[in-house]
Amino acid sequence: MDKEKLKAFVSWSGGKESAISLYKAKNEGINIHYLLNMTAEEGKYSRSHRLSCNILKIQSKNIGIPLIQCRSSWKEYEENFKKAVFKLKREGIEAGVFGDIDLQEHREWVERICKDLRIKPALLLWKENKEKLLKDFIRLGFKAIVVTVRRDFLNQKWLGRQINERFINDLKALDNVDLCGEKGEYHTFVFDGPIFKKRVGFTLGKKTIKNNHCFLEIMG
Repeated sequence: MDKEKLKAFVSWSGGKESAISLYKAKNEGINIHYLLNMTAEEGKYSRSHRLSCNILKIQSKNIGIPLIQCRSSWKEYEENFKKAVFKLKREGIEAGVFGDIDLQEHREWVERICKDLRIKPALLLWKENKEKLLKDFIRLGFKAIVVTVRRDFLNQKWLGRQINERFINDLKALDNVDLCGEKGEYHTFVFDGPIFKKRVGFTLGKKTIKNNHCFLEIMG
């Protein structure tokens, strides 16, 4: 199937991999119709990055692509993700764009889900060099800050840091921390870049600790 005719959604977290995957997909001519985001059961925060649903809606508005949000527990994540995509299929969606880089179990999950749903998976960042990916992210004009850290890898002083050259160098100086946070070491919030029609205005809220994670609240 011709890539330029594909109607697709982006699996959307609000973070850097989602953003650069969307950028690459558009550059390859993939027609992105929706951003699909999974939220926690109460529908106030995103499931992975704990970004408020409101700030994600502002992101979507400033990008100019509709956001679909689906509530789910971790236990029912796969079932509810499939239900959400199945609804999109009824509107002609044929492919899903995902931001996974090198975790094989994540790729296998994506490919299995897409096979079950009979849609095409597009993993446009797969096996990219991570330092190059981050530097390209910066060079292209994307702006992002750290909003979540895993306490067994990074402390809460990393919250609020912007993704820049110093950030990359500081991460490289640490042992056992993936540069892109593929093991969940950190998550980001993207507020500007070439996919945006308008920068996302926001303010920083409180920092909270929940189990093994620290979170920074982002308010629109």
